[in-house]
Amino acid sequence: MIPIYKPFMPENITTGINEILYSGQLAYGKYGKEFEKMLSQFIGNPHILTTTTYNHALLTVLSVLDLKPGDEIIASPVSCLASNQPFAIKSLNIRWIDVDPETSAMDVSQLRSLITKNTKAIFNNLFCGYAGELEDVYQIGKEFGIPVIDDCIEAFGTEYKGNRTGNTGADMTVFSFQTVRLPNTIDGGAISFNNKVFFEKAKLVRDYGIDRTNFRLENGEINPDCDINIEGYGATMSEINSYIGLKQIEEIETLLGKQKANAEKWNTFFEKQVNAKPLKINKNVNPNFWVYGVLSENKNEFLQKMKDKGFYSTGVHINNNIYSVFKNRENLKGVNEFMGKYVAVPCGWWL
Repeated sequence: MIPIYKPFMPENITTGINEILYSGQLAYGKYGKEFEKMLSQFIGNPHILTTTTYNHALLTVLSVLDLKPGDEIIASPVSCLASNQPFAIKSLNIRWIDVDPETSAMDVSQLRSLITKNTKAIFNNLFCGYAGELEDVYQIGKEFGIPVIDDCIEAFGTEYKGNRTGNTGADMTVFSFQTVRLPNTIDGGAISFNNKVFFEKAKLVRDYGIDRTNFRLENGEINPDCDINIEGYGATMSEINSYIGLKQIEEIETLLGKQKANAEKWNTFFEKQVNAKPLKINKNVNPNFWVYGVLSENKNEFLQKMKDKGFYSTGVHINNNIYSVFKNRENLKGVNEFMGKYVAVPCGWWL
């Protein structure tokens, strides 16, 4: 059966990995910086930082925003559990926003009504690589002075109005480089910034709050005058993971092109289907087609039908407002309708 996900790994990288393993330089360094440079060039944004995991990337964002227990954030429950667990870790209050059941995108018409004096951030999930009208979200964020974070856990390479995610106008954008993403670094993440102040602060947060330019004295000892005044994580990506990512980004255009071509084939296939239709795509959006999204009137029947044809298909995620950890089980009409119909079919580079 054709899988819905498959880890990509470039050929002929073992020699480079072996050299790093025995180089004595395993922590973030030359390859980490080179990977960030390549990401910056691909995205079109000079302010990019990599992290050990997506989880660390999102936690870094929360720390950069200085969010405290009890602060409110707005997010969509139509997302990966990984997208929301950091909110629980930080004891934030989530106000769930409904979605457009034809697109999976945040229902922007509801956004203003959810904003209160306690709202500190808006998290906009680009579900499975698809996106809504991003500028509408950014505009409301600016209107209220609230930062907007694009959650691109599955949307690296998605384009909006000709710009790639990470360079579309969000204050910050978070990416996952986990095993089944493109690119993957076995595990990893990244953050792009539309604000140099946030970028410089995040450099400290991802490295225990340390300013490496002042942390050591000339004799190599720790400088007692180098204060640590913000919280931080051990989140710098290793040289091995960075090297793998660097080699993958060299092939990313080809891989995304294959996924786009596969989506065109699915478009033709679904023209003839009666009870299933492709997810509606915003005219300004070019998805990365990590998966190909479908809405079916009979989800379980359609899932089985596709599996019988040899294509492993799945709903991918479940709406996160069902989980008690988030302390908000609000019933949302659009979310229920979308999750009751959504199916992803394989669209990856391996088809």
